[in-house]
Amino acid sequence: MLQLRNERTGQIEAFRSLNSTATIYVCGITPYDTTHLGHAFTYLSFDALIRYWEYLGYALTYVQNVTGIDDDILRKAGETGDDWLALGNRWTRHFIEDMIALNVRPPDVYPRATDVIPQMYRAIQVLLDKGLAYEANGNVYFHVAADPSFGRVSRLPEAEWLRVANERGNVPDDPNKRDPLDFVLWQAQKPGEPAWESPWGKGRPGWHIECSTMVQEYLGDVIDVHGGGRDLEFPHHECETAQACGVTGRDIFANFWLHTAMVCYQGEKMSKSLGNLIWARELLAHHSADAVRVLVHMHPYYETWEYLDVELEPADRLAARLLEAATRAGGHGAMLDAGGDVAAFEAAMDANLDTRAALGVLAELADGIMAAAAMGRDVHAAQGALRRLGGVLGLRLDGGVEPRAREGWGEHYRRFL
Repeated sequence: MLQLRNERTGQIEAFRSLNSTATIYVCGITPYDTTHLGHAFTYLSFDALIRYWEYLGYALTYVQNVTGIDDDILRKAGETGDDWLALGNRWTRHFIEDMIALNVRPPDVYPRATDVIPQMYRAIQVLLDKGLAYEANGNVYFHVAADPSFGRVSRLPEAEWLRVANERGNVPDDPNKRDPLDFVLWQAQKPGEPAWESPWGKGRPGWHIECSTMVQEYLGDVIDVHGGGRDLEFPHHECETAQACGVTGRDIFANFWLHTAMVCYQGEKMSKSLGNLIWARELLAHHSADAVRVLVHMHPYYETWEYLDVELEPADRLAARLLEAATRAGGHGAMLDAGGDVAAFEAAMDANLDTRAALGVLAELADGIMAAAAMGRDVHAAQGALRRLGGVLGLRLDGGVEPRAREGWGEHYRRFL
């Protein structure tokens, strides 16, 4: 049975979907300066989870959002002189093109945060009515001290909350706040910023209320898995949970929380602010999509790793070897049995998505196919197994981009023209 590390409990737990259809929400990009390898690591890692669910026979609904309006978008638009909406649309299209090239299974729903602003009004009003939020000069804030369960997702010590929040976008000296840790649900309009009418005056939503509202709008009050990068665990996912549970009265928001580890380069976490970025598109200009996916899946989602150019050579070799094995002509002799390889691959994926071990199994299966084909044995069934298992990791082999990737992402793409 699939076992996943649940960040909510800190334990490895058996995954069982809450209902007949598994539900997953993954925090999407803030659309500027994308797609770097850190982005790719997150979305390819969750792609492996989703594909493995499908392999296991789960029906599922996958939602990934676009953070279409927030401080970073407006700042970037100001730096470049672009209209904020045009900037976001352009970079979202860029991201989608990269996802198609990497053969990523598209989300079933791909909303902009601005698609659900009326629903945000309703959620914010519930929080106000329950005394979990307060209004000040056209701004609305969540009052952290009013929620005794705050901290339940990250399990970060309370003494660390303000420091970490400040490092990740909190404005502690906002004069409208009752407490420096309180976070904005609705932000009053500032000069030159886009704004929407609201019960509290013109303004725009806070970042955290965007995601929790989209989850509840498209997936429901409690979902199976909520995911994103490790740097979102606190405060973003903590704040999402506080809001969502405040609205619903439930004890949990997501049954499992999964976070991808950080990708480093030149000794530091790869980030837009530092500029130490490796672009997926640049890698794809010189390496196959399968090689890039092999590079990423050599590192399980929970493992912080450092990008090194020297890793590309073995990734290229393995991708080429898998393709050769998948297309090698065999004979009509004894059939090669891949049952043991299938079981080993499933065991690796069941062990908290150990994609490195899963790739090792594929490499052994490929070697077995090549050796058996050279002896004139029937390798057709084993090649089919290699393709099926490789598909769980999104490998194209010789199949090209999957039609559902091209068509599904293409449908989303047209919304951002």
